[in-house]
Amino acid sequence: MTLNNGEGPVDIRRWVHVCIAVAAVLAVLAVLVGTEAGGRQLAADVSTWALAILPMVAAGTCVWRSRLFTGRARWGWAVLGAGVFSWGAGASYTVAEFFPHGGDPQIPSWADLGFTGLMLLVPLGLLILPSGAQPLANRARSVLDGLLVASSLVLVGWVFVVDPRLGHGTAGTDLYLTLSYPLGDIVMATIIGYMLPQRRALYRCSADLTFFGLGVIGFAISDIGYAYQRMIHDYQAGALIDMGWIAGFCLIIVGAARPKDAEPLKSEFSARAQATGVMFPYAAVTAALFASALFHLVSGHSSPFVTWTRSLLILLLIGRQVLTLLENRNLTRTLEARVDERTAELYAREQRFHALVRHSSDVVTVIDADGRVTFQSESMLRVFGYGPELFVGRRYTDLVDAEVAMRLAQAMRQVAVRPYATATLEVVHTHRDGRKCPSEVIITNLVDDPHVGGFVLNTRDISERKELQEQLVHEAYHDPLTQLANRVLFHDRAQAALARTTDLTVLHLDLDGFKRINDSLGHLAGDQLLVQIADRVQACVRAEDLVARFGADEFAVLIEAATGDEAEFVARRILDDLELPVEVGARRIHVRASIGLAAAALLEPNEPDGAEQLLRNADLAMHHAKAAGGSIFTSFHPRMREGLVERLELENDLRAALENHELRLHYQPTIDLETSAVVGFEALVRWPHPTRGMINPLDFIPIAEATGLIVPLGRWVLHEACRQAVEWSEAADGRPLKMSVNVSVRQFDQQDFAETVSAVLAETGMPADRLCLEMTESVLMTDTEANLEQLVRLKALGLTLAIDDFGTGYSSLAYLRRFPVDTLKIDRSFVERLGVLAGDTALTDTIVRLGKSLGMATVAEGIEEFGQLAALREMGCGFAQGYYFSRPVPAVEAGRLFLEGADAPL
Repeated sequence: MTLNNGEGPVDIRRWVHVCIAVAAVLAVLAVLVGTEAGGRQLAADVSTWALAILPMVAAGTCVWRSRLFTGRARWGWAVLGAGVFSWGAGASYTVAEFFPHGGDPQIPSWADLGFTGLMLLVPLGLLILPSGAQPLANRARSVLDGLLVASSLVLVGWVFVVDPRLGHGTAGTDLYLTLSYPLGDIVMATIIGYMLPQRRALYRCSADLTFFGLGVIGFAISDIGYAYQRMIHDYQAGALIDMGWIAGFCLIIVGAARPKDAEPLKSEFSARAQATGVMFPYAAVTAALFASALFHLVSGHSSPFVTWTRSLLILLLIGRQVLTLLENRNLTRTLEARVDERTAELYAREQRFHALVRHSSDVVTVIDADGRVTFQSESMLRVFGYGPELFVGRRYTDLVDAEVAMRLAQAMRQVAVRPYATATLEVVHTHRDGRKCPSEVIITNLVDDPHVGGFVLNTRDISERKELQEQLVHEAYHDPLTQLANRVLFHDRAQAALARTTDLTVLHLDLDGFKRINDSLGHLAGDQLLVQIADRVQACVRAEDLVARFGADEFAVLIEAATGDEAEFVARRILDDLELPVEVGARRIHVRASIGLAAAALLEPNEPDGAEQLLRNADLAMHHAKAAGGSIFTSFHPRMREGLVERLELENDLRAALENHELRLHYQPTIDLETSAVVGFEALVRWPHPTRGMINPLDFIPIAEATGLIVPLGRWVLHEACRQAVEWSEAADGRPLKMSVNVSVRQFDQQDFAETVSAVLAETGMPADRLCLEMTESVLMTDTEANLEQLVRLKALGLTLAIDDFGTGYSSLAYLRRFPVDTLKIDRSFVERLGVLAGDTALTDTIVRLGKSLGMATVAEGIEEFGQLAALREMGCGFAQGYYFSRPVPAVEAGRLFLEGADAPL
């Protein structure tokens, strides 16, 4: 059983089982011995054997208990077990010597050595057991008290019991030895009586020692009865008096078997616990002296036993007084040490308090009820530059600014009505060097405190805190990158302006293509670009106008007291200024922007948040400008809301169409002008709306671009076109087929676009050289370095690259030489005017010859008449598309054109 951590539920249950078993044994023995139910001889035999066995069991239990402890507790219980074993050894000798032959044991005998061992070893074991931090003198005094009580009781018993029975005879050795047993029992009981209060103060429970003490009391009862019956020659083995010894050893077994107590609650010696037994020895001695005096008066003679016992009591009293003096001296030294310790602690606390006050960042001031300073901490010099001696003895309000003095006086009047009340206020103190120091003052009313007797002012300099607050407020209302106002401040200023006037306009500016610049050149370059754009916008407005950055590449301008023409002039000036390239590091970047204008005069009258509506209107106008091609400004008109609702509905339907696979691809054939054969197709997406019918790509492609849906849409188009091309080629026994797919700006700007194309080629099994990606000039001509890197990655896959609508943009010959482009697609605007305007014919011829000189193929778009076809063929154009050959047709019809090998009508 492991009980090192105190008693637990399992240990308690085991102890209860032990108690039940011991109680059952004790009950059986009480019936057999106490009532002699089985006869006189059986009672004697049972009693004799029980008194030989039970002490051994009790000794073993004490030794087992000693193994649960360490230190003094282990040795104490081991010695107790040895004392109990000694008594058992004496009883066993009695059984071995006298039981086989019958008769009563003789006194004295060798058995008495064992019985005497109990009286010597048990007190020793009790003194070894820990019972608090008791001084040695106190332990010795408990032994003397036990001897005093025992001797006194023996003397009283001699006077009133023994001497009348002896008459004028003399007592033999056997009587004195018999009387020594109850004497030892009383000594042990007295020691236990002194220990129990200390044990209860030290542990949560002292049941083990209590049961042991009850067992000793049982010994005392039997030993006293045994001595009396021996004296009157009436003792017989198995008498009822034996039950005291039997019950005593059973109680010792129960106490020693109890689980280990919890760890000590405290270790200090409790003098209060000892006070309960101080008067008991004196009472016993008084009774003994009274009995001896009465004996002398009644008998008229003096007994040697009484005389010697009385002398022993006097010697024990003297010894007790000596030990008491030693104990008092030790107690005095302990108290003096504690007083010194407490004094040192108080001194240390006082020094610590003075150090805290002296080095604290707070300025501590004590002002009495008359307003005069009674204490001023030295930190006043360090915080505000004034020495404390300038304040002590003077009225505090005379030493500070008039406004501060007035507020402090008012606060002190407020806290004066209630003791220990506090008030906090912020004031501005003047430093000795003239600086203004924002300060926080906490006033506490300690007038009724006898140790203070005044108002305590804790003043701290909060200049840094105020600066931090101002910095936090600035950061809460400003963009950390550009230091412009943010959306929160812009909204508040706009709302405040609307409360004053309706003559104001909001400009919402969004950079075109900023994400591509940010992704290609990095966020650091993007941040530098935004800072320069912010400076340019700020330079284009008046000082009273507010410029804000809403995040990413969105800016806003709040213009008050300006007409619509003046606001448009500001917008135009911003766009003109942005036409100039921006230098970021070693790069020159061209930036375009779209601006939306919203006037407060067009706000709805019942709109609760006018500022938010202004921003929504300007944002809507900005999106209209962006949809119109960008690099322009557009003013808000209420009709735009209707278009916005329709746009939102179309956007939601487009998302659903992507998820439900409602989109379809139509294919327009590409004709080889030399062979008249269909050599390829251009994949064009179509949307057969379930309720609106076929929707024009010009209506939903811009929405897909603006919302980012163009990325998943473009991947689907690329995958479906490649899959269809592979299917047709396999059906035509491997005849090669070139499939052209248009690439949007958003797709081309994706960093992983090349990886996406490679994955589609792998998924569909499409040979890379049969795929042609078409891009407009506007896609390629912005941020040319990043675009060149993207084109190189695409070209490394082995596919073909084409410039769509060539001639309508602002490409240059230098860029064409650098870009790995394979095909130029001539815009339909040039084709449709062939033979009409000589200049357009010459320009088309120039494009064809330019393609040949650069090693590029040329494809003419939009051929609708034979004359256009003949002119292109004469120029040497290699390929053509248009309604003259075929409209974009569904996959089934396009497959038939390719598989049947139909020639174009040339």
